Amino acid sequence: MEISKVLGQFTGKRILVIGDIMLDHYVWGRIDRISPEAPVPVLQATGEEYRLGGAANVALNLKALGAETLLVGICGNDPVGDKLRESVRQAGITDEHIIIDHKRRSTLKTRMSAVNQQILRIDYEDLADIEPTLVQDISSRLAEILPGCDAVICEDYNKGLLTPGLIHTVIELSGKNGIPVAVDPKHKNFFEYKDVTIFKPNYQEMQKNLGMSFEDESAFREEARKLRLRMNCSYLVITRGSKGLYLFDGSPEPRQIPTFAREVYDVSGAGDTVISALMLAYSAGCDIYDASIVANHAAGVVCGKRGTAWVSPEEILKSFESFNHDRR
Repeated sequence: MEISKVLGQFTGKRILVIGDIMLDHYVWGRIDRISPEAPVPVLQATGEEYRLGGAANVALNLKALGAETLLVGICGNDPVGDKLRESVRQAGITDEHIIIDHKRRSTLKTRMSAVNQQILRIDYEDLADIEPTLVQDISSRLAEILPGCDAVICEDYNKGLLTPGLIHTVIELSGKNGIPVAVDPKHKNFFEYKDVTIFKPNYQEMQKNLGMSFEDESAFREEARKLRLRMNCSYLVITRGSKGLYLFDGSPEPRQIPTFAREVYDVSGAGDTVISALMLAYSAGCDIYDASIVANHAAGVVCGKRGTAWVSPEEILKSFESFNHDRR
């Protein structure tokens, strides 16, 4: 694989991202004392920052890598939603397909940290499925914009956007148009994503949804092979943190790609980066193995950054040069 050539082919690829968008709010500070009101630490805030999260972070990662991104999601009619749409626009991504749902609030995650250690997270969100009228609206939009795309990514955080009906619509429309679909699933709709191109749960999600804890490596591999057949996906990609990434493609044995992280500062949003780089590299002509290598390098870079973050082609290239490994 000529990584510089691959990265150059990212530009101009049109990727549709549909899923749960959110705003990540970070508060950093120091702790010098315990509160006199309760036995809890007092965080003396020294800084804060807002970043795009969830499907919006996937869209941001794709944009940073050179792709043209279409983002489909919902938010509330509230200040968080205003900030979210403004941040999307500032990133150079259209907010045309972010629909305002007046009956729900936008998703906000506030993380408070001291000395690089998260001490508290506060979630503001509504988790109910969106109403049928919104499903119809989004389905109509997809029928119009999806045929012009090179790939689709479903980013499901179980916040209510991706209902079973909408999931099936995405897969059906993509199939009719010959467009590959990659999925980053969570628990609620895990088994609704049959017949997709790339199914990418992490190790914990896989165990949770199968209702089992693997006793050893051979048990994990056997159950992963069964899961791939059950989902009828072309490729099953399972991320395992420090153990890297496992690729199941129908071969007798999976291929393991080690982590390329020099240091792990923060894993927030690393899964978003993996699915972004993986699908973009695949849509740019890489085979699934090389695409997985690119994705793992991207994840290694982003784990060295604080908070949800994105990675540039230059950073991926530098990571490749740094490791200088045999990619075959």
